[in-house]
Amino acid sequence: MRGAAGGANLLALRSHNTALVLDLLRTAGAGGISRLELAERTGLTPQAVSKITARLRQDGLAAEAGRRASTGGKPRTVLRLVPEAGHALGVHLDRDELRAVLVDLDGAVVGERRDPLHLGAGAEAVVEGVARAARDLVAEASLLPEGAARPPGGALGVVPGLLGLGVALPGPLDHVRGVLHRVTGFPEWDGFPLRDALVRRLGVPVVVDKDTNAAALGLAVGGEGGDGGSFAYLHLGTGLGAGLVIGGGVHRGARTGAGEFGH
Repeated sequence: MRGAAGGANLLALRSHNTALVLDLLRTAGAGGISRLELAERTGLTPQAVSKITARLRQDGLAAEAGRRASTGGKPRTVLRLVPEAGHALGVHLDRDELRAVLVDLDGAVVGERRDPLHLGAGAEAVVEGVARAARDLVAEASLLPEGAARPPGGALGVVPGLLGLGVALPGPLDHVRGVLHRVTGFPEWDGFPLRDALVRRLGVPVVVDKDTNAAALGLAVGGEGGDGGSFAYLHLGTGLGAGLVIGGGVHRGARTGAGEFGH
């Protein structure tokens, strides 16, 4: 990865490598995976894997899962993911409903709620609805201390164990900047920076994408299409569209418009 000046973007590279290791820990399940296997599957050096797993253990995201006999030398220590060590929020904004789910690091749903919410109500009402759903879910899951007061300024604040928020809604939109365009049926959203507004409101990282892309990504992570496969997810609802997975990755097009083929 290269920055604007041509130098290596070490922070992005470190984040990418950590994500590779975390994904392998997740797919390994309770049985765990050794550092040597992690190095072999990621292509990272054993030293790099050791540094990454040390940080994950220090943060409580990974733990030892026993030892496994090796073909030579001492038995290998295997590591496993600690699912309850972190949580993420997923929010789907539809024409007249907000659906929010809280998941652990394995993707298991630990909390869910549905609230009426009209996208035409305006940005302030939608952002407030997302913040309210987020706070209620993390409180119900005991991620917030009992009776914790709302931080000054109305921001949720960084909640221990809450890693971020993903928002899915109808397009078109710019998923890189998190800016909405003329959302189907609601042209007044054109140009609204939803991602930045939610980051300020919630105090956690936020990702925004089309609902069709989010659904396709979820299916790909779940194994649909096989390793590196391709498929299309068709959404038939208020709007008509598709999420495309090509070669194991979501294909969004130059302007996040791939799959926007009708109403």
